[in-house]
Amino acid sequence: MLSSTALPLSLPALIPGPLAAEEAGVAPATIRKWVQLGHLRAAGKAGRAQLFRLEDVFAAERAARRRPRIA
Repeated sequence: MLSSTALPLSLPALIPGPLAAEEAGVAPATIRKWVQLGHLRAAGKAGRAQLFRLEDVFAAERAARRRPRIA
């Protein structure tokens, strides 16, 4: 049985691409490229703007650091 003091579950916040890029320390073009390459998926839309979960952006950023760069 849940106690009355249990914290309510909340949905993860969705943020637009430019803010996601700023939080991850990359350029907005990098976010768009990760989407294009399939390394990151938008979790929603607000008008034409794609929205992302911050944890997904950080996961894509960590994965990008592990991938070897192709010259």
